[in-house]
Amino acid sequence: MRNLLLIIVLVSLQINVFAQSLEELVDETYKDSTENKETFATFKSVRLINSHTIKNPAKNEFNFLIQHRFGYLTEGFSEMFGLDDANLRIGFEYGLFDKLALGYGRSTFKKNYDIYAKYKLLSQNNQEKLIPFSMSILGVTNISSAKKPYASQDFLFTHRLSYTLQVLIARKFNNAISIQLMPTYIHRNLSPSINDANDLFAIGIGGRIKFTNRLAFTYEYHYSLPDMISEAYVNPLSLGIDIETGGHVFQLFFTNASATYDAGFIPETSSDWLNNEIRFGFNLLRTF
Repeated sequence: MRNLLLIIVLVSLQINVFAQSLEELVDETYKDSTENKETFATFKSVRLINSHTIKNPAKNEFNFLIQHRFGYLTEGFSEMFGLDDANLRIGFEYGLFDKLALGYGRSTFKKNYDIYAKYKLLSQNNQEKLIPFSMSILGVTNISSAKKPYASQDFLFTHRLSYTLQVLIARKFNNAISIQLMPTYIHRNLSPSINDANDLFAIGIGGRIKFTNRLAFTYEYHYSLPDMISEAYVNPLSLGIDIETGGHVFQLFFTNASATYDAGFIPETSSDWLNNEIRFGFNLLRTF
């Protein structure tokens, strides 16, 4: 997976160079329309694939989000190529202010409840006081309501709790290409084994390449630092397509992750792309 990380980084660097070249080719109409303005629509959804993006719902805007992760494609026709097996999250998100969003969700993975706040610290713009990127900070509390989060261990209520602190740093290079970095800290009061750290540090990278006004390619990859997770787990990689349909954003993708929240899919993804353990999934976002 380290080689895979290197490939993702190299691809992202190539996209960066390509994006900077494209900026020089953008027509004058586009340049005039964005001159001295805050950058908008870095991402169309509050989710990249599994991860949050720097996008917030506007003040008094309400998001309803359905996230599905199915079983392995290799399960074959008898299991409808994984469609008979699914993890689901239903979430709600509200823009308390333009820069502050509050959210809540319930996942079937470990029967997890997540409560979070996301605050936008910086907004990319090309005004007199140039800000070359956007930055948000995300704080999440997770509560597992499963009978036993890890079947082989006894636990107290405090063992059900985990926390995520994440910084989202994104840049929109032009009308087509956006990239986001996601330094992440996760604390689990109870980890799966002694080989899995209670305090985990990871770095994520993801982005969007827009093909048309309504269609874009997306990707994300999270790398846990050495000795953070045991050999039972691997780093999550996801590749997808965003389809915008007015008030909806429909995201289709392939991933090796089954969980739908950061403290689940970053440290506890056990499926491996190299073993053809690939899942189909989708996110459906409706904005009110």
